[in-house]
Amino acid sequence: MSGNGDGNKMRIKNLTMFYGDFMALEDISLDFASRRITALIGPSGCGKSTLVRCLNRMNDLIEGSRVEGEIILDGENILGAGYDVISLRRRVGMVFQRPNPFPKSIYDNVAYGPRLVGMKDNEKLDFIVEDSLKKAALWDEVKKILKRSGQSLSGGQQQRLCIARVIAVQPEVILFDEPCSAIDPISTQKIEDLMAELKKNYTMVIVTHNMQQAARVSDHTAFMLVEEQGQPGRIVEFGDTNTMFTNPTDKRTENYITGRFG
Repeated sequence: MSGNGDGNKMRIKNLTMFYGDFMALEDISLDFASRRITALIGPSGCGKSTLVRCLNRMNDLIEGSRVEGEIILDGENILGAGYDVISLRRRVGMVFQRPNPFPKSIYDNVAYGPRLVGMKDNEKLDFIVEDSLKKAALWDEVKKILKRSGQSLSGGQQQRLCIARVIAVQPEVILFDEPCSAIDPISTQKIEDLMAELKKNYTMVIVTHNMQQAARVSDHTAFMLVEEQGQPGRIVEFGDTNTMFTNPTDKRTENYITGRFG
């Protein structure tokens, strides 16, 4: 689980992103520390999800999207010509806002990725499924019902199943796009506890509208803002989470964190 030699797993340099003629993000530079959680906060429409989707090139799937600048993963620019996007998405996994288990059994949901890359050994698959479900703090709840549909689980369990599915392909970075916005407070607590545990092995980026969640789970926070309608999203302030929440350097950050706007 190497980084860039300076403690950063990923680094964004001067990133500008367009949807057709519309500039969605302008001149974003951010470092993502290895085995740390970085939160992206800011009002709706400021480009948080767009930015996090740049990190595993999910925006490539949107017609007319293009990116300028660099995104460095372990010293290599993932935006470079010929970069293997399939390999990238194994290394940089993503958990979406709404749980999206496949219409398959719990077991087959987790085994899906390893099978996709050619794993056929049933003993190894059994181990990966159990290990991934344990790491996602779900094993004890589902070990006796692995043949049941993943879609039969509760919302919070489904989200942890999706995390197990990501873990099963052994990523290095996990992106979370508002992972708790569609689940209840008890499940949210479980996901937050899980993130704290996963931090021992993974670099994580979380998009969240919940200020308390950002303060609880993240080590570093980036505050994003669109100054006026139609303008691109930009980084206002980035730094240590505790410092930003107790002593922000920019008045706009303070206004957002204290609920004066957004």
